[in-house]
Amino acid sequence: MELNLTTDRLLLRPLDLSDLDMELELLTDHMVTRYVCEDVTADQVRQWMPILVTRCAGGCIGMWCVIDRATDEKLGHALLLPIPIETTETDWSLVTGDAIPAGEIEIGYLFKQSAWGKGYATEACTRLLRFGFEDTPLEEIVAVTDPRNVASQNVLLKSGMIDEGLRHAYASQCPGFRLTRQQWVEANRSPG
Repeated sequence: MELNLTTDRLLLRPLDLSDLDMELELLTDHMVTRYVCEDVTADQVRQWMPILVTRCAGGCIGMWCVIDRATDEKLGHALLLPIPIETTETDWSLVTGDAIPAGEIEIGYLFKQSAWGKGYATEACTRLLRFGFEDTPLEEIVAVTDPRNVASQNVLLKSGMIDEGLRHAYASQCPGFRLTRQQWVEANRSPG
């Protein structure tokens, strides 16, 4: 299975330890993480890095580094991971072995402030959805956002996900989005 995914402007490749620089820039920027998690320190990011590069199910579950193909600049990350329901943290113990983890798989992304407003998140999300439904056995992909994160909600809708209203995830009620393989196939079927 090919895990390096491309779009016209982007390369999504599996996150690896050499991406610590980008993860430090992303995860220690309060404006980037304000809707996702509490503020974290550089030391915490360094400790998390070996976990963040974990993959399972032949590599199709995990995180991808999103890179501008024209400049090789690392712009952010995108992910397919088990969604936490009653906790606020991803259960990384599920990201092991050869099978897709039980439960729902969420799509997510974080981008540096300098990459905001340029359509990169929509492009990366759309490509990762395509990967999920063309190259993996996933039957559905979900997403949630902080209720205040209208920009991310718009990204999910532009990427083809369907608003399902409020749902429970991350130990709270939040806007939920879902897309099934059948819905994706129907939306991407060539006319004729």
